[in-house]
Amino acid sequence: MNIDTFFYEIMNSHNKVVIIVDAILFLLFIISVLYLFIFSMASLSSAENKYPKAKINHNFIILYPVFKGESIIIESVKSFLRQEYPVDRYKIITVIDETMQEEIQTLNDMNIITIPIDTQSISKGIALKHAVELIDYRSLDCDVVVVLDADNDVDSDMLQKINDAYYSGCDAVQTHRIAKKRETRVAVLDAVSEEINNSIFRKGHTALGFSSALIGSGMAFDYKLFVECINSCSLLGFDKQMERILLSNNLYIEYLETVFTYDEKVDNKRGFYDQRSRWMASHIYNLLNGIFTLPTAIVKGKWDYCDKLFQWMMPPRLLLFGFIILISSFFTIYDWVLSIKWWILFFTLCMTFIVAIPNYLVDHKLKDALRGIPSVFILMIIGVLRIRRSGENVIQRLRE
Repeated sequence: MNIDTFFYEIMNSHNKVVIIVDAILFLLFIISVLYLFIFSMASLSSAENKYPKAKINHNFIILYPVFKGESIIIESVKSFLRQEYPVDRYKIITVIDETMQEEIQTLNDMNIITIPIDTQSISKGIALKHAVELIDYRSLDCDVVVVLDADNDVDSDMLQKINDAYYSGCDAVQTHRIAKKRETRVAVLDAVSEEINNSIFRKGHTALGFSSALIGSGMAFDYKLFVECINSCSLLGFDKQMERILLSNNLYIEYLETVFTYDEKVDNKRGFYDQRSRWMASHIYNLLNGIFTLPTAIVKGKWDYCDKLFQWMMPPRLLLFGFIILISSFFTIYDWVLSIKWWILFFTLCMTFIVAIPNYLVDHKLKDALRGIPSVFILMIIGVLRIRRSGENVIQRLRE
């Protein structure tokens, strides 16, 4: 064998390896992109109020977990008290950090039930368990429980619309959570990300007959169902665990697109990094706890549950977007023929996002915020690399 033949065989072998790796990567990426594309297109259906007016006003309890420093709870409660729903048909309970004495006194003066606890070492799920214990202890009348964050505002017809849905048979509901304001690049990107999620994992899913994803606030549940679920949740990502419990039992989660919950978005890169890291940790935790039940779920036709597990297997959208760009660029230099399919995949993903972003978010703020995507992409990679932390730190960061 001469030297030319030797190097030719090495290069040929190298090219075969690249082609095989390219094919495997493309298969993995195209599955995720097509999944997002299909549900994004499904979200183009118009929003409508599906449920007739209820003939009964059910009893509601509104739960606010309030962690240290969340003094905004006072304004949030004032916002909620503007409900048009009969005042004798709902009660507000705040599970609040015991050091916030001024806020506790103000809430008590407003006839709001407060449960002072040490929130430093507990999760949101544990805080909600404290509320359930109080409800049972006081034997409070409750048909439906609504879970809100301390910074959430709502419209005055929220309870009425949830009551209509509950009366029609919806035992689990996710409202349409949107950003209160967008004052920084990170806040704009967070708001856009939330609305993409709303389009794909909520509106798009329900349009095709699948359950909506839960977010962590702006949720409503039949009280008995909520108690059963929350008592089965551990410390990590209670809303994802509730999804797993509900869907594994073939219980449908409705999405009320016209019922808005206004949420404060993270406004700095550190907050964005922490938020995404705890979400990824929550996804991985619940995926590992549910993946072994996937074969049984397929056999029993629990397609909502199978779909949820598949969602948790998918890479975060920003990483998907970033790596497709990097791979496309690499193959453009290495072998432009191989890059063609990657650029088609990239433009398909772009179209998916364009369709999923509502018109009100497409403005000069979004154009400016797009410049921050590279740095946020790097933060996401760091978050993935550092996802394995000590148990204490993960629990601390998994307060939704």
